[in-house]
Amino acid sequence: MSRLFLFRHAKASWAEPGMRDFNRKLSPEGIEEAQRVGVALRKRGLIPTQIICSAADRARETFDAIDQNDGWRENVTFTDTLYSTDAPGYLEVASEMGRDGDLMLIGHNPMLEDLAIALGQTGNDEAYTHINMGFGTACVAILKFDGPMSNIQETKWTLEDYLRPRDL
Repeated sequence: MSRLFLFRHAKASWAEPGMRDFNRKLSPEGIEEAQRVGVALRKRGLIPTQIICSAADRARETFDAIDQNDGWRENVTFTDTLYSTDAPGYLEVASEMGRDGDLMLIGHNPMLEDLAIALGQTGNDEAYTHINMGFGTACVAILKFDGPMSNIQETKWTLEDYLRPRDL
């Protein structure tokens, strides 16, 4: 069994005049939320073997906030693709770049929400309801599946959990 963690970047500050959306930074609240989620993942033993993260500043800062200098940095790849692609593109990135094991994608809405809704239709009904009400910042949908990461697009999914910072 493998897991796919869909992690939406934490709460970002508004763009300043002339600032590109790509360069928006996390708010202080966003940093704290991401740190809380990182601690919760570790306490539950939910440690990804690989992380693919959007290269946008707020996604990179989300990764920095969850990284506790315990080896996650060695397993992260940053890519512009997760900033600009659609939900099927997220699966394509995971299939092409992912290794076998548990994979975390740190990215953006609406792509993560669309992907979680499409893949998470079986499993944890309460988690699915929360996702359908909106995939919040610093939230993580955890899906499990059988098979190698290279077959990720052909996999049957089960929604295992949905972590929200306000619940931690």
